[in-house]
Amino acid sequence: MSQNEEPLNPLTLIVQLRAMREQIPEYTQLPFTARRSIQVVAGTNPDFVRASINSVAESPNVQQALGRTADDLRRETTEAQGWSDLEDELRALLDGVAASNLVRRNRIGEAALAAYAITRRLVRQKQHANLLPHVETMKRLNKFGVKRGKPATTTPAPAPTPTVPPKLEL
Repeated sequence: MSQNEEPLNPLTLIVQLRAMREQIPEYTQLPFTARRSIQVVAGTNPDFVRASINSVAESPNVQQALGRTADDLRRETTEAQGWSDLEDELRALLDGVAASNLVRRNRIGEAALAAYAITRRLVRQKQHANLLPHVETMKRLNKFGVKRGKPATTTPAPAPTPTVPPKLEL
C-alpha cells in the first residue's frame, strides 16, 4: 500500500465481498451432511475423470447417454480448476486477515496490560485515588499472573479383591 492510499474499512470490504458473492456462478452454502455426502465423488481421481471424458469423445452412445459432450466436460474441468485456484487464494487471504487481526488484538492486549501496570503504580499515590475503581476492575478481570490451583485429583477406590465361593459338597 502506498503512503497516499487509505486502508480499507472492514465494512467497505464486507459490502464488496457480498457483491462479489452475487457474481459467483453456482455459489451456495452446504450443510455439513450434504457436503460430506458429495465430497467422495467430487474427489474422483483426475486421471479417471480424463479417461471417462475420452470415452465420451470416443463413443456417441456414451455422449448421448450422458447428454454432454467431451468438450463440455473438458471446459467444465478447466473451469473447476480455475475456481479451485481462487479457493486457494481466498484461503490465503482469510489466513492473512486472521493473522492481521491476531496482531491487532495482541497490540491492544499489550497496551491494556501496560496501562494496568502503570495504573497500579499510580494508585499508590493519593492524587491518583480516582483510578482505584478501575484498578480493582482490571484486577478482577485480569487473567494473567493469576495462579490457578490444580484441580483436586480424586484417587480411585481400590478394586475389591475377588472372593472365591466355598465349594459345595454333593
